[in-house]
Amino acid sequence: MSRLFPRADEVYAGPDEAGFFGPYGGRYVPETVMPALLELTAAFEEAASDPVFQQDLDNLLVDYVGRVTPLYPAHRLAEAVGLGTVFLKREDLCHTGAHKINNCLGQCLLAKRMGKKRIIAETGAGQHGVATATAAALMGLECAVFMGVEDIRRQSLNVYKMRLLGAKVVPVDEGTGTLADAVTAALRHWVERVEDTFYVLGSAVGPHPYPLMVRDFQSVIGLEIIDQLLARGVSRVDAVVACVGGGSNAVGTFYPFVLAPDMFGGPELVGAEAAGLGVDSGQTGASMAKGRPGVMHGFYSYLLQDETGNPLEAYSISAGLDYPGVGPEHAHFRDEGLVRYEPVTDSEAVAAFDLLCKTEGIIPAIESSHALALLPALAEKYGPAGTVVVTLSGRGDKDIDIVREAGLS
Repeated sequence: MSRLFPRADEVYAGPDEAGFFGPYGGRYVPETVMPALLELTAAFEEAASDPVFQQDLDNLLVDYVGRVTPLYPAHRLAEAVGLGTVFLKREDLCHTGAHKINNCLGQCLLAKRMGKKRIIAETGAGQHGVATATAAALMGLECAVFMGVEDIRRQSLNVYKMRLLGAKVVPVDEGTGTLADAVTAALRHWVERVEDTFYVLGSAVGPHPYPLMVRDFQSVIGLEIIDQLLARGVSRVDAVVACVGGGSNAVGTFYPFVLAPDMFGGPELVGAEAAGLGVDSGQTGASMAKGRPGVMHGFYSYLLQDETGNPLEAYSISAGLDYPGVGPEHAHFRDEGLVRYEPVTDSEAVAAFDLLCKTEGIIPAIESSHALALLPALAEKYGPAGTVVVTLSGRGDKDIDIVREAGLS
């Protein structure tokens, strides 16, 4: 199966040649950055049409990552929340423990094709950093990962893993010391070393072509879900759910369904964003619910910002969801009514984490737990015969200390 998509404008247009999904996206960067982005765009377009590149990536996804990941019918979870069927797309079973490796292998393979010798990345929860360090080690590339000091404290296990894999972890103590600050630092460094360095951006954000590139590399998730549902003879699905920070696992899940809107009776697509302590608490990461369009990190999208347009600090119990913006394609999905986005609080996510542990013996990432937290509301909507698919974006061993601090035992 081809992992990279042809353009399908007759079904869904996005992005255009300038990288806009409707009004969102684009390249809001200094002129000094444009040559690097144009070089990257040309290289990606060439690779996307090259069957050798696609086959090399497919081989790695199967032989190294362990794809196809299971679509697991979680019967006890479904019974507990009041649904007929809950399928979990088990991205937690990928090598490195999360969906991030899909995109990292694709971008590192592209970096080698472009002759780059050095990889940099940003990370919040640490999973993208671990996946980038893993891919760099596999391909013999030098690697540096930028990470906020607060996230280094929260995700010490993943920091140790990155160093074991040969990566240099670069602490970022500017701002709040979290994901947004790490992205800023990585982008600034890339401009200084663009001749020999490839920036592996971890989410569906940033200037074009990054949102497009990340979406296409992660769409293996949604493609597999569709194939697996068909193989099971499933005729109807009521909802497909994924968590959304920047939005890479979610856009990879949703995009194939957007291209085939009538399959399985036209399921509702639902993104779970981090409400933190509540959307009106002042400590939230819910950029869809509380933000307004603005520019950050080279793209235009929904953004938590003050009256003068400066980004606000985002908060979430999840280090992977405390980003003050959202990928531009998600913003377009929202405005077009293609996807519904719902805020989920820290306490709701922790309760969902606990429920999956105790009903299915699966410890989910706290990011993924935000998606699981929407199941009770979906059960109220669709009833005991309802069928819901949830992308379990990662495993939760990295989050044990976080949930322990939250009082879960």
